[in-house]
This record gives sequence, C-alpha cells and structure tokens, in this order.
Amino acid sequence: MLARHESEDEFVLFLVRPTDERFISDFGKHWLRIPLYQAEHSLEQVAEPSFSFKERILALVRAQVRKRPTLLGIWGRMRHKVIPRRARDPDKIRRRVAFTRWFRHIGIDWILYTGPDALSFEAGIPYVMPVHDLQHRLQPEFPEVSANGEWESREYLFRNAIRHATLILADSEVGKEDILRFYGPYGASPDRIKVLPLLPSNYLSVDVPKRSRLRVRQAYHLPERYLFYPAQFWPHKNHARIIEALGLLKRKYKIEIHVVFCGVHSGEIRERTFRETMVLARRLGVSDRVHYLGRVPNEVMSGLYAEALALVMPTFFGPTNIPPLEAWAFGCPVLCSDIRGIREQIGDAGLLVPPRSTEAIAEGIYRLWTDKNLRDQLAARGHRRLAKYTPEDFRRLLGDIIRDANELVRGGRDP
Repeated sequence: MLARHESEDEFVLFLVRPTDERFISDFGKHWLRIPLYQAEHSLEQVAEPSFSFKERILALVRAQVRKRPTLLGIWGRMRHKVIPRRARDPDKIRRRVAFTRWFRHIGIDWILYTGPDALSFEAGIPYVMPVHDLQHRLQPEFPEVSANGEWESREYLFRNAIRHATLILADSEVGKEDILRFYGPYGASPDRIKVLPLLPSNYLSVDVPKRSRLRVRQAYHLPERYLFYPAQFWPHKNHARIIEALGLLKRKYKIEIHVVFCGVHSGEIRERTFRETMVLARRLGVSDRVHYLGRVPNEVMSGLYAEALALVMPTFFGPTNIPPLEAWAFGCPVLCSDIRGIREQIGDAGLLVPPRSTEAIAEGIYRLWTDKNLRDQLAARGHRRLAKYTPEDFRRLLGDIIRDANELVRGGRDP
C-alpha cells in the first residue's frame, strides 16, 4: 500500500491474517532492496481503525464462525437473509466510513490490493486491484461460484470494484478481454486494465536435496512414480475425471498409476466433492493408488513437485493458473486443460487435453507415464517458457503500474 511522504514514496503494509507475517519477511527480502523509484522505502506499523459497537460485534461473530467450518454454511444463509438488499441490488454500495476515516487519518493516498476485496470501493479510497477470476460469469453452472448467494456476492464485488478502480490488474490478455466483455457497461476500459502475469509461488524452494525428497516420500508412504495435483476439492478442479482416467488405464493397459492429491476439502461443496471422488476411486478399484495428503507444509510442497513424474491439472477454470508455473520451475512436465486462457498460457510446454474427456485425459496420462523423451521435452520447453518472464520483469511492470496509478490519483481520478 502506498502513502506520500514529502518527495518520497512510502509503502505501508496492512496485515489482515496472522500468516501475513511471512509475507512481510518475503517483502523485506525480495522487494525493499529493489528501489522502484530510487527512493527510500519503509514499512510503517499503524494503529487499527476505531469501529462502532455494531461493527465490533459483527467482526467478533465472523471470527468465531471462521474458527468453526461447520458454521460457515449457517452464517452464509443467515447473512443472505439478514442483508438481502446487497444480493438484490449489486449497485448499492455499503460504505465503511470507519476505514475511510482511518486511511485518510494516516495519510494513505491510494491502496494496492493483493486480491479482490469489497473494502476497496466500500472505503472510498483510490485503489488498484487484481481481477483474476470471473468464472461466476463464464461458468455459473459450478456451485462454488453461484450457489447460496455466491453469484450475487461476486457480482457485487467485481461490478463495483471494476467500476470505481483507479486501475485493474489482469493476469493475461485473455483475462483483460473477459473484464472488458462483462464489465465494459460498468466503466471498464482498456486503458484502465493493466496486464501483470503471475509468477510461481515464492514460498517454494526449487533446490530440494535428494535426501529431502526421499524424506517426503517416506513420510507420506508415496511410491517412486506418481502424478501430482495440488488443488482444493472444488468441482471445477475435476478430480473425478482423473480417477476415471486411472480406472480406464487399469482396464485398458493393466498398469498401476498413482496420483497424489493435496488441498483442503472443508465446507459443504468441497466436502461433498471429496467424498464423491473417494467413493468413485473405490468403485473403480483404484483407491489404493490415490494418495490424499490434505494440507501440507511449504517444504513438503517443494519435495512433492520435485519428485512428481508430472503435474496433471484438468481444471475447468482459468484464464491462467499458478501450478503449471510451479511445475516448470521444478522441471516437472505438465498436462493441463485445452481451454481458452490456459491454452495461451501453456503453449507447447505441456500436453493439452479437453477437460470433459476422460479418454483424452487418460491418453495424456499414459503418454507421460510411458514416454521419458516426451517428459524431458516438455520439461525443457516449460523451463524456457518460464524464463521468458522473470521476477525482474514482474517488478518492472509493477513499478510502471505504480507510477501510472500515482499520476492518475494526483490527477484527481477517485473511486
């Protein structure tokens, strides 16, 4: 986040989760030594805003609900009934004046959000915000983006965030096209959308010693050869067709192919998807080849990527995804969905398959499992593709975006 301080640009980071302390460490290590403006950078710790009694009670209720996942569904239904106006009228903004006063009090000129947040327009302070997921518009048939008021909540967020933003960040040209397609009528224009492609997650360590890899496999009782898919159990992640593909390969080629899943399955939709996936695995006789690890530590994720035969990711959602970038960083071949956005992201550096075709997914898996030359070729292409866009490129683009936002805010473009 940015504040002006005399002739310098001063960065103020606002933490919203305890885990953000790790981000502070990474920020100091990887960013503060890079002068975007050849100016002094500093982190400033600021006091929390003063909220009304009603706001404090609501915050307390939300905190307690988050601690108990079983209450999330109840809270969602209650909120939908108690605050129906937002769902009925996405153009009516709920102002959060406590944050407005606080941001202005500490001298914030504009805010760079790292993810979509309704606070951006509800606080009334100029802002820049990323928009990477408009699947509620593109594929509303998936319940995770439409059920139980989720569609209305997302529409309220994106319609107003895009309409009032100083700048919007897209992850790709395809993502920019989607923003203009759906929100052009609400003020989205090409000059206010900047493309800032994603990078592999910086918490992963690419240099994983062989002994560390072996410890990971031993700790989780994994075979020497396995496919890898790090994804929460949302329906759009398409775990079921991977299971169906394993069953098909078992019948057709009599080979045993193992797959490793990791990621949470809490909440009504994810829990149901997880149960259905595991029941399917038992019915097809491949449950002994499905290894579900749950949530794993960062160092374990590095070992899993490093040891994996290939990443298999037949997701329905894009336009781009981070796991293929992570796989390329580890020299891990990629099988991914042949759909708009992902097709442009992967290029010739992965096997592309239609995500609705179990047969195509199975054939792609078989080729990766049996053809070392193909795996080596894809890994090399992935490495070259990843090298075309570096952290230095990301910093340069982000620096340009910050300068553009500064000029727009000084010129009087407010949300």
